Amino acid sequence: MADSAPIPPPPTDGPATLKRFPCRQCGATLEFSPGTSKLTCPYCRAENDIGAQEQVQELDYHAALGRLRDAAPSEQVPVVHCDSCGANVTIPERAISFSCPFCAANIVSQARACSAIRPNAVLPFRITRDKAVDAFRQWLKSRWFAPSALKREGRLDASINGLYIPAWTYDTDTVTAYTGQRGDAYYTTHTRIVNGKTQTYTVRHIRWSYASGTVGVNFDDVLVEATATLDREDLEHLRPWDLKGCLPYRDEYLAGFRAEAYPESLDLDNCFESAKAAMQPQIDSAIRSDIGGDEQRIDSRRTQYNRLTFKNLLLPVWVSAYRYQNKVYRFLVNARTGEVRGQRPWSAWKIAGLVACGVVIAAVVAIIVAANR
Repeated sequence: MADSAPIPPPPTDGPATLKRFPCRQCGATLEFSPGTSKLTCPYCRAENDIGAQEQVQELDYHAALGRLRDAAPSEQVPVVHCDSCGANVTIPERAISFSCPFCAANIVSQARACSAIRPNAVLPFRITRDKAVDAFRQWLKSRWFAPSALKREGRLDASINGLYIPAWTYDTDTVTAYTGQRGDAYYTTHTRIVNGKTQTYTVRHIRWSYASGTVGVNFDDVLVEATATLDREDLEHLRPWDLKGCLPYRDEYLAGFRAEAYPESLDLDNCFESAKAAMQPQIDSAIRSDIGGDEQRIDSRRTQYNRLTFKNLLLPVWVSAYRYQNKVYRFLVNARTGEVRGQRPWSAWKIAGLVACGVVIAAVVAIIVAANR
């Protein structure tokens, strides 16, 4: 049974602050240790166990929409806005000047209070910073057509950043009524004269008939990333996410990391439209299977989304930018699986050399063929 969506506390009039977890031994700020359930002090290495976690609760979609219309759906958190790429991210503790984790642009700004949806689930970091940097190095070495100097000069800008990006998942049992056409193939035999000889051949035809019916398809954890900063191709490349590893949200998992704020344009309702689009191919496949025959046409469909629930969660990525010849290239690592997505320059000399080699090989083959005629 899905729970009703919780209503976060209303915005306060005072300055927004991020929760801090001080070390009991030395007073430094504890940080979440990827791959564990502990907070660790980066100085004295003292550990603090976060504790056991219950199962993440799916929230009722329609109840949440009703509540969000009647109450303030967000709390206030301190974020800074990057004028270069448009990202809104939380700031490092006590930082005044730092680099944007998405584009490496320098940001010198005072924090401002920003309305932000409080998630109910989090997928904690599993891949450590050192492993993410190693993945970056290996990725660079494998780029055949990257400039040779890149492997010597390419570097992570300042440091790689642990960042949570916002997302939604949707569960629903769909029922779709459809109309369409079933195509059954049949064949006719024909003859023709070619060069004085009679040839027999067959022609395939389709006999179409009306079809209608109802299909049901159940969906679990249909993911829609709610970041306005990363492009869709990058997000697709970082998939899949092991969403069964989600835990109920706790501030401790964000200790030592930053988080991108949910954009207003990618809220619960708007992102459900993207989820519908993601479900459509599977629904269409069920319709075609139900129609049967050799070919199918879908003329109309009407889908009901029953038992609709959702989670609003945070996904972990290591993100940074490296500079090469005064140009910035973005680098991402899925902090659960280690999957790498990176941008790189191309070496015009290497590409030209490959083309030249191809031309030489083609010329040599042509000469050999001509000599053997």
